[in-house]
Amino acid sequence: MEEQRCVAVVMHPTRPEAVDSAVEFIAGMWRHGIACLLEPTRLDEVRRRLPQAPIATLDDDSQVELMVVFGGDGTILWGAERALPQGVPLLGVNLGHVGFLAELEAYEVGELIDKVARRDYQIERRLTLSVEVRDATEHLVWSSFAVNEVSTEKASRQKMVDLLVSIDRRPLSRWACDGVLVASASGSTAYAFSTGGPVIWPDTQAFEVVPIAAHALFSQACVVAPSSQVDLRMVGDMSLSAVVWCDGRRNAYVGAGYRVSVRRNPNDLQIARLSEQPFATRLVKKFGLDIEGWRAPAYRVHEEEDSC
Repeated sequence: MEEQRCVAVVMHPTRPEAVDSAVEFIAGMWRHGIACLLEPTRLDEVRRRLPQAPIATLDDDSQVELMVVFGGDGTILWGAERALPQGVPLLGVNLGHVGFLAELEAYEVGELIDKVARRDYQIERRLTLSVEVRDATEHLVWSSFAVNEVSTEKASRQKMVDLLVSIDRRPLSRWACDGVLVASASGSTAYAFSTGGPVIWPDTQAFEVVPIAAHALFSQACVVAPSSQVDLRMVGDMSLSAVVWCDGRRNAYVGAGYRVSVRRNPNDLQIARLSEQPFATRLVKKFGLDIEGWRAPAYRVHEEEDSC
């Protein structure tokens, strides 16, 4: 007897269009004999609209072949918290503004149904990050993971945080700054991008260290090897504190003498891709880049003037 196929469905917590798109997708899965598992908070809402569909509650022990997320990058990051530890591929349907982690838009749900039913997708593996926080006595006080970035930032606006940055246990620079980001290639187009970090192609085996508003002569973003360890030590004013954030979702406060260590997570995030789309194409599309650049119109104007 063939085993029942199951797909997890995660929705944006408040947007009605997320429910509309999810219901269309779940109905399509039903037609193909595929069951869907939902978060408990959305189960009753979907059951009212699809009373006969085979849907159940998604829990930590659920055996699913794919997790489909309807929302923006924030919702996809929430889904990644569930998918990453279980090694489940993630596929995002964009309902947000940019949606770099998303594979397609809401109007393409019909294509999504057919592709998932046929298992017609490829898996792209993305490097993720692991973080440990140790106090001044080197006692482990907190640990987590990040898909996009680990940020260590000042806890108050009055003063900058003072961080000694080391790469592979060798001191690099001491930065009085608003904070320091350690970002994966996936996160290079997110927070790190807005602070001046380089864009890293997502299949690159590397991550980057980006200072935020550092008051220093050397304050350049650095791209490091996947085997590297980045340490941020709280130094200077003993009264200062900072906060460590993972993807802007999980956080811990750190004080004088604390050390934040970031390295590669042994678990890669698996992203399901329905078609091969070069990252350059995705970059141009998501950011709405003008491929010709700002100089091309000026050249055309000068050419017209010269011909008169």
